This record gives sequence, C-alpha cells and structure tokens, in this order.
Amino acid sequence: MVKENTKDFAKGFCFKKIFAFFVLGSLVGSFYEEIVFFVQFREWTCRHDLLYGPFSTLYGFGLILFLIFLGNKNAERKFLKTFLCASLLGGIFEYLASLFLELFLGIKFWDYSTLFLNIHGRTTIPYMLAWGFMGSLILKVVYPFVSKWIEKIPQKIGNVIYIFLLFFFFINMFLSYTVFIRMIYRNKGVSPKTFIGRFYDNYYTNEYMYKKFPILIGK
Repeated sequence: MVKENTKDFAKGFCFKKIFAFFVLGSLVGSFYEEIVFFVQFREWTCRHDLLYGPFSTLYGFGLILFLIFLGNKNAERKFLKTFLCASLLGGIFEYLASLFLELFLGIKFWDYSTLFLNIHGRTTIPYMLAWGFMGSLILKVVYPFVSKWIEKIPQKIGNVIYIFLLFFFFINMFLSYTVFIRMIYRNKGVSPKTFIGRFYDNYYTNEYMYKKFPILIGK
C-alpha cells in the first residue's frame, strides 16, 4: 500500500481511498439489488444489510477485495485474466459470506438452491461470472476514473467527510450485527442479560426486523 501524502486527500492506494470505494460499493450495491429484484418480481423491496442507510456492505467488502487482491499490476493484466480471477474471487467471497452468516448469525440473506448451477445454494456459476464482469469493469474502468476524482477532493473537506463516515459505518455495523445476534438468542428463548439486550428486544423486535429486512430467510 502506498504511503499517504499528507498534503493530498486519499492520494495513491491508501486506506482512505479503499474506504471511499467501500462506501460507494455498499451504496451502489443496494440499489443494484433493488433494481434486479424489481426486474424479476415487479416489486420494490429493501435489499440493505444495515439498520440505517441504503447500504449493502456485502458489495462494499466485495469491491475492496477486488482492489486489494487484484488492484496490484491491474494495468498490465489482460482483461480475460482479470475476468477469471474476479469471477473466482467473487464466488469464493459470496460462498464464505453466506456460510459465515448462517453459522455465526443463524440467518440467511440469500438462498440460490433452486437456481441453475448453484453451489450449495450459496452462489452460482452465472453469479460468479457476473462477479467477474463487475470486478473487471470496476478494475479496468471505474477505479481509475473515480480514483482521480476522489484525489481532487479538498483535503479539509475530504477529511471531515471521511471521519464522519468512518464513525457512522463503525457504529452502524456494530449495532446492526449485535442486533442480529440478539435476535438469534431471542428466537432460541434466551433472556437478555443486560439492559442493552432488553433495549434490543423492546425496540428491534422480530416484527421490526423482518419488516426492515424482507430478504431474511427462514423467519
């Protein structure tokens, strides 16, 4: 990772720039999911995975994985090799994310078991190819273009936005994940041990959660 120039905002391949792409990926990914769902079922529905804001962090994490693992020497790598590597990386990520959510949070955000060429219902070959296409597009077209615009953000303004979003996502992700964990224990009949658990049970009820996240499976 290139050391950040203190006179510029997000210069080079630095954490600030990676985080900026995480936010953009999470935002665009949620809208992409909603559009795809609408095309398939003619119904608008929430496809977010955080309690607050139109964000799907699955796409944010997927995007920064492309940048971290495939960003190096991206300009020298041919499109076909980038496409194949991005397909494999995206498929592995989607599979492991599904497995993690089910094993540690006890929930499913997606189930592809009825789809063509699915792999244990966690991903599919066509979706892996879609990951490959999106990854190649991001690496070859989007990243170079957007990266230049991010670097043009005035340092003071960029740092204020960066700090605000960093705290917002940290709190939002921590709250969202702990609420999901409490929901699992609540469904198992485990009583809350602290006032935080009682607050979660009173405010983030099952009815609220299934209405907020209609993509939850197995409710």
